[in-house]
Amino acid sequence: MITECINPPQRPRLRLGLCCQFAHEPIKFRTTTATAMLRLARAERLARLAEICRHNAEALMASLKFCTTNQIGAFRINSHILPSKTHPEAGYEMAELPSGSEIIRRFRECGAFARERDVRLSFHPDQFVVLNSPNDQTLAHSLAELDYQAEVAEWVGADSINIHGGGAYGDKSTALRALRRNIERLPAQVRLRLTLENDDKVYTPRDLLPICEATKVPLVYDVHHHRCLPDGLSVEEATARAMTTWQGREPLFHLSSPLEGWDGPKPQRHHDYIAPSDFPTAWKSRALTIEVEAKAKELAVLKLLAHLRADG
Repeated sequence: MITECINPPQRPRLRLGLCCQFAHEPIKFRTTTATAMLRLARAERLARLAEICRHNAEALMASLKFCTTNQIGAFRINSHILPSKTHPEAGYEMAELPSGSEIIRRFRECGAFARERDVRLSFHPDQFVVLNSPNDQTLAHSLAELDYQAEVAEWVGADSINIHGGGAYGDKSTALRALRRNIERLPAQVRLRLTLENDDKVYTPRDLLPICEATKVPLVYDVHHHRCLPDGLSVEEATARAMTTWQGREPLFHLSSPLEGWDGPKPQRHHDYIAPSDFPTAWKSRALTIEVEAKAKELAVLKLLAHLRADG
C-alpha cells in the first residue's frame, strides 16, 4: 500500500534539505561491501548486516532529530542505508536478517517522527541506476535498486526517488523513448515516487520536460546543472515549467555552487558552501523543497538558512 506521504502537505514557505551525511555532527551511517560480506559464513554475514541496518535506522532517527532542532525541513536518505541489499550474491530479504521485523519497525518509527514534524524524506539512487540503458543487466540492476529503495521509502514515508535521465548512447531521441517506455512499465510503488533530474552532461530541462509531462513524473530541477548545460530556457522559465510537473505537490529542486567559481576550469564540481548569488530569485517566496548539495553538508545548509532569514 502506498503511504499518504506521496502527497506531502503544502507549506507556505521554502524549506532546505540536507543530503545524506554530516560534516561535523557525530551522526554516521555505516556501510560495507559485498566482497567483505561474502568472506563470511551465511549466518555471520546476515548477523553483521542486521547490525549495520539496525545502526542505520538509529542514525536516521538521529538525523531527523537534528533536522527538527535546526529547522531543516528535508533529509535525503543514503541509498546504502541497507548495504548490499540488491547484490546478486550478498543480497538479502529483511525476513532473513536476525530481528529483521524489528529493524523495519524502527524505520517505520522514523517515518512517523518525520511526518509528525513535517520533515520531508527523499532518495537519490547512485549514478548506475539508469532506466534507458541498452544493457539488459544494467537495466535489471537498476530496477532491483528502485524496488529496494521504494520498499524503504514505504516504511519511512519518503515521497520521491530521484534519478537522472541516463545516457544518450549515440542517439538521444531513441534513448529518451526508451526512458519513457521503461518508466511506464515500473511497478506502482516506484512509479508514484519517481522523479527525473536534469544533469550537467547529457539531459537538460528542455530534454526531460516532455517526458515528465507525458508520464506525470515530476522534474527535479537542478539549477547548477542547468547553468553548466544550458538549453535556451532561462532559470525563471525552467523553474516555472518544472513546478507544473509536480501537479499540486511541493516541488523539490537542487542547489549547489561551483568549487572554483563559474569561470573556473570545472564548474560542475561542488563547493563546500552555497554562494548567496547562486540562489535563484525565482525560488524565493515559493513553497519549495531545496536540497543543498554542498560538501560542508549541514554546515552549508545552516549557513544558507541563516542568510535567507537575514535577507528576509
